[in-house]
Amino acid sequence: MMKPSDLGHNLLLGDNVAIGADVTFGANVVIGDNVTIASDVTFGANVVIHDDSVIGDGCFIQDGVVLGKVPSLSPRSTAQRGRLEPLRLGEGCVVCTGAVLYRSVQLGKGCIIGDLASVRERCALGEGVVVGRGTCVEMETSIGDFTKIQSNCYITAYMTIEDRCFIAPNVMTTNDNFMGRTEKRFALEKGPTIRRGARVGGGAVLLPAVEIGEEAFVAAASVVTRDVAPRTVVMGTPAKPVRGVPDEELLENQ
Repeated sequence: MMKPSDLGHNLLLGDNVAIGADVTFGANVVIGDNVTIASDVTFGANVVIHDDSVIGDGCFIQDGVVLGKVPSLSPRSTAQRGRLEPLRLGEGCVVCTGAVLYRSVQLGKGCIIGDLASVRERCALGEGVVVGRGTCVEMETSIGDFTKIQSNCYITAYMTIEDRCFIAPNVMTTNDNFMGRTEKRFALEKGPTIRRGARVGGGAVLLPAVEIGEEAFVAAASVVTRDVAPRTVVMGTPAKPVRGVPDEELLENQ
């Protein structure tokens, strides 16, 4: 356990907080109740860690980060209510300046969450996932190992992204064909599915429930209205197949 002299300036500790060895705190860090912090963790200034959060070995939490935030939901929100598990950060995660991670988020080993990004409740990110600056990952979305999502993307709720995908800047995904009208939408909301190794170019728009096949390639600025076959290049508005993905670009040949 840490000695009082090791604690940062104006550190506020809740009850039953466990802190490992060689943890460094910046100024004005607030830690809620029942938080667990492993060893070799570094915190910047003005960090807030909400109750029950678990932070793994060697994590780096930069200035102004909020961890374990509890959502405030609209009465008409489709978000699931009920108990939320604690936030958990795997070993060696980096959460950059101003990012917000909600309660029940699970980050695998070595994830990087960029400046001003947010990850909503009940999201699971695998090992080595990168979420770029200003990107929003909405609730109940899963992201597979070593997937890269670049800056200013909108990753909608109820979405699946598999391993080793690449999503370029400003990609927009959607999950509601009714845009908030009629009760029918509640049963039909579903985000896109992006299969292993698929790539989505900058500024593309993916409509609700479309599936981007394994190793497919969506060209920049395309609007995807239908499923994309595996290993297929699509482009345009609406996106249409134009050719196959070259063999030298497949993951198995990297």
